[in-house]
Amino acid sequence: MTSPLPFTPDLSVKPEITAFFDEATNTVTYVVKDPNSKACAVVDSVMDIDYAAGRITYDHADQIIDFIRKNDLALEWIIETHVHADHLSAAPYIQEKLGGKLGIGDRITIVQDTFGKVFNEGTEFQRDGSQFDRLFKDGDSYTIGSMTAYAMHTPGHTPACMTHVIGDAAFVGDTLFMPDGGSARADFPGGDARELYRSIKRVLALPDETRLFICHDYGPNGRDIKWETTVAEERQHNIHVRDGITEDEFVAMREARDATLDMPKLIIPSLQVNMRAGHLPPEEEDGKTYLKVPVNGL
Repeated sequence: MTSPLPFTPDLSVKPEITAFFDEATNTVTYVVKDPNSKACAVVDSVMDIDYAAGRITYDHADQIIDFIRKNDLALEWIIETHVHADHLSAAPYIQEKLGGKLGIGDRITIVQDTFGKVFNEGTEFQRDGSQFDRLFKDGDSYTIGSMTAYAMHTPGHTPACMTHVIGDAAFVGDTLFMPDGGSARADFPGGDARELYRSIKRVLALPDETRLFICHDYGPNGRDIKWETTVAEERQHNIHVRDGITEDEFVAMREARDATLDMPKLIIPSLQVNMRAGHLPPEEEDGKTYLKVPVNGL
């Protein structure tokens, strides 16, 4: 089994974090600022789509761009925790406006190979992750101003999932939800409930006071939307993986629960766009861009 932590977190570093919640997809995007400089990163951006109308807009991304510009910040990184199946990434749009490097886990190549076949993309679609500026391996580091950030491989929801640890904060993507939300599904191609349990335990091996920032929240039981918790809170109260719940118990629960879930409503466009680092498929002979719907094939 992979070692719990491939690095030593520095809890004395406390990044300044601003969250942007997208109601349409229940996604939280973060601007992560170095407290000692104007440097920042964006984690898990959202591009708006009216799927029925086939219309792309950028209202959510423009809010983030406006925030960064108004605060005179310097965008150094645009981070994707994984290839999302429930919203489209705005990474190329933000990068065009503000610069910065785009990074994702190196197992993106597995996701590209899997869904390149599903969507019959042909040989022109590169499956080597070259659409991104940096492919992170487990334990890799990068800097945001004076801060050192670490990438930790946490597969299970998807093969390419990474948790990004920056000082006393960790951005867990879809690996964990708030304690009353539990955990992410593990039934997408390449997902695995047992692998997800072990990945969550890696996250929960971080110091108890580590702040955890969640990619999605759905307000279980009607509560207000939340996106920040701690390792200690998850270990004590997470309904799926709190201390004392065994791996076999988790796997049985997760697999039974996943069998009852519908596919995300934006999974078809999201996968085609996000495996391309947020770019739309290339234009066809008529000058238009199309998203494919594989009938009975996903």
